[in-house]
Amino acid sequence: MPESQQSEERRPDISDEQRPDTSEEQRPDTSEERRLGDKDRPRRRQARGERRIVQLLEAAASVFCRAGYTGASTNAIAREAGVSPGTLYQFFPNKEAIAVGLSDRLLHDWRESHGQALAAENIGLPLDEMLDAVLDPLIAFNLENPAFGVLMHGPDTPCRITEEKGVLGGAILTRVEEIIAGYLPDAPPDERTRTATMTVTLFKAGLDLVMSHEGAERDAYIAELKTVMYRYLKPLVEDTAS
Repeated sequence: MPESQQSEERRPDISDEQRPDTSEEQRPDTSEERRLGDKDRPRRRQARGERRIVQLLEAAASVFCRAGYTGASTNAIAREAGVSPGTLYQFFPNKEAIAVGLSDRLLHDWRESHGQALAAENIGLPLDEMLDAVLDPLIAFNLENPAFGVLMHGPDTPCRITEEKGVLGGAILTRVEEIIAGYLPDAPPDERTRTATMTVTLFKAGLDLVMSHEGAERDAYIAELKTVMYRYLKPLVEDTAS
């Protein structure tokens, strides 16, 4: 028997019911799928780019905390992020741009935490409860974002961040002064300003100690900071009440 005939006999018989329907009605519209895929592609690319930016900023935060702004380099940041320097430069032209990008992100989070801490409803609380309501979110933010202190209080940060720091400091002082006015309503404006300035200064000094310790010792310094601020403010409030 010829070989072609043998192969023809061995070929399985596919009935009409077994054959796939290749009619136009049943065939998937690949052109439509392709069109939708092309439409989604820029969105996916944007999402990947945003994830890469977050990855680079988180790496920069770690490097800035270890080495400071001056000691950090784009190569170190790329290495921390697990990418090549070339990939980093696709998103940031230099170290200053990375620092500014990280600062913008941290400031956004800072405004949220400080808005909660310095909310007007805290003014009506007893002094010790008010200190808890104000200090806990502020301390938590700084502990979760140590790079914030490096960029905002470092001596070598870019000019734009230094300018933002000045605006930030003024906003904090104004808000603390408003809270102080709620407890010292009859105090002259200059006295409220001095009290607010001293309160902010005490917090900054205590925060440095909190940040430099860990575990139980850190908790002890947080409690000590609250005690110091309570003992400073309590006599002022009592004098006003009397």
